[in-house]
Amino acid sequence: MFPYLGLKASTNQRQIDERLQYHPQVFEFFTTSDDVTPQGLDHLQQMIEYVQKSGVEHIVMHHPMKFNGQHNEVSVNPDTDRKQYQFMMNSSKALIEVAQQSGTQLLIHGGYNQPVSEILGKFGSISAGRKIVLERLDYFKSLGSSNVMFENSISPLFDFGDPQVESEVLKHHYRLCYDTSHGFIVLHGDNQKLQESMSRLRGQIVHYHFVDSMGQFHDSLTLGKGAIDWQPLKPLVNRNATNIFEINLQDQFDCREMLESYKYLKKVWK
Repeated sequence: MFPYLGLKASTNQRQIDERLQYHPQVFEFFTTSDDVTPQGLDHLQQMIEYVQKSGVEHIVMHHPMKFNGQHNEVSVNPDTDRKQYQFMMNSSKALIEVAQQSGTQLLIHGGYNQPVSEILGKFGSISAGRKIVLERLDYFKSLGSSNVMFENSISPLFDFGDPQVESEVLKHHYRLCYDTSHGFIVLHGDNQKLQESMSRLRGQIVHYHFVDSMGQFHDSLTLGKGAIDWQPLKPLVNRNATNIFEINLQDQFDCREMLESYKYLKKVWK
């Protein structure tokens, strides 16, 4: 079964139907701030039920990436960005509740791609910023338990690849989502270090975003189009985890790049 055919879409039913024709085993909703309004939450719950009735057992909701044009950073300061902070906390609580009621999962990014200069300006040090992130993730873990997971970022506040950072993450016993492209970019395209990182965290990874990259910036490439060496990763993944193929699409109503990635990985890992 592993890797699964895992596909991603918004809550737009036309997008959802385009994905469902391929009978995915895993479905991930890419939500936006509109999906966590009262009306949006009702629609999201209807779409979750719609996907479940189609026979998909494994469903993940990706927490909204942005609010008011800014990334939803877990580390947001409530004193200087009150509205941003309120959205981050309230939307997470609302979606955790949806996940618990529907038997699905909520994925929250531990960070996005804040530059180091911005982090230092806000927190004084990377370690101080990371401490805030871990405290907030602990809170979401206490609320969501087995219905919440946390994804690695490009930002050093919650990146994977550094053994010391990963050791700290492991101590918190988080349920993790590992995005291969994020890890590869943090490690500047070093395949050996990516393999070591995925191996260290394997026991706590419950979901993968399989994405290729050249390892320089966030390019979200179809598998086989980037520089990741996929063959050595086969014995290093947690085969009890789920996965999707989070690839940039030329057309949001045509998921062919995701399908090509699935076929590529099945061939490489046969």
